[in-house]
Amino acid sequence: MPEQRSFLKIDYRQRIFGLDSMRAAAILFVVCSHALWVFPEAEGSLVEILHLMGVMGVEIFFVLSGFLIGRILFRLFTDPEFKEKHFRYFLIRRWFRTLPNYYLILLVNIAVTLYLGRDLPESLGKYFFFLQNASSRMDIFFTESWSLPVEEFAYILGPLLLYASVFLAKRASRKQLFLIVTLLIIGFFLATKVWYNTQVGGASLNYWNENLKAVTLYRIDAIYYGVLAAYLSQVRASFWTKYKASFFALGIALFMAVHFYIALGRIAPETHSFFWNVLYLPLCSLSIAMSLPVFSEMQQAPKLIRRPITFISLISYSMYLLHYSIVLQLMKYRLPVASGTWLHKILFSGGYLAITILLAYVLYRWYEKPMMDIRDRPFFRNKFKKF
Repeated sequence: MPEQRSFLKIDYRQRIFGLDSMRAAAILFVVCSHALWVFPEAEGSLVEILHLMGVMGVEIFFVLSGFLIGRILFRLFTDPEFKEKHFRYFLIRRWFRTLPNYYLILLVNIAVTLYLGRDLPESLGKYFFFLQNASSRMDIFFTESWSLPVEEFAYILGPLLLYASVFLAKRASRKQLFLIVTLLIIGFFLATKVWYNTQVGGASLNYWNENLKAVTLYRIDAIYYGVLAAYLSQVRASFWTKYKASFFALGIALFMAVHFYIALGRIAPETHSFFWNVLYLPLCSLSIAMSLPVFSEMQQAPKLIRRPITFISLISYSMYLLHYSIVLQLMKYRLPVASGTWLHKILFSGGYLAITILLAYVLYRWYEKPMMDIRDRPFFRNKFKKF
């Protein structure tokens, strides 16, 4: 009888290996890029690549999240038996997936800050409502949390607009409404970036990183490129499958063209503000979305590869919340490495990665997964019969 479960009770038949691979790559990109904090003096091409990997790791999360929720929303919205309560259950399921971990780690970050003898930010209250970076840069506290408001507001915005569209265009096709709403959301948040560009113009890369890339008002479209891909996968399934290799090649070509253009043309935010403020992030999102036909169809892999990738994918959310403000910050506080040798720093980085994975497993196994399982209890199942 073939083995189907591991020590994490993973049913591999219920998982898509390609999407797990994207999620695992994304979190490893982010975690490894933050290890550069240990090497402040490092320079060169490898450092630039690691910085780019960190940025793209979060962008992969955004697009992948949009694809996954987009497929769920599309099936719900186009079902003849669709009712408002089905969107409510969709939100409940997403919140049981994201909120318990977030609030627990937020409290841990508060404790860590007090332990280190530092002041809590005046904006602390905003973190409890995902408003820490709603329209402007956030404080230097739990800095990796900037992406969570983007996700949370994207989860709410789409269902609300889809539900409203039913009343505004009662006779329209649900499939057409889904596409229109998705494109409107993308268009609106592209417009916010155009507005930002008119107000700010050229600025340093650090300023761009803090005031545009990590601000919710300018970033929700990143999720909806994944939603747009989900629409295509449902409405044009044969096209999606037939041309998956072509999409993948175009995605790689677009990504490489964008970054060669930046490198060879010395395209900086200070001198090419429209490109950086308006075009760069959407082009990256599109290039990532073009890889989804290949990865979403990738079901099988040898056990030796499948198991570690699926494991990292499962604990990726816990890894993301723990790795920087908690693990890396406490390690640097207790084990200063600023004056250490390169060997010392490399060993430190290896320990940082190992501790992050271990703690993420503990958090996932004994808190994140049990909290997610609550949403499948009879109380919720019976209340929302559709599921």
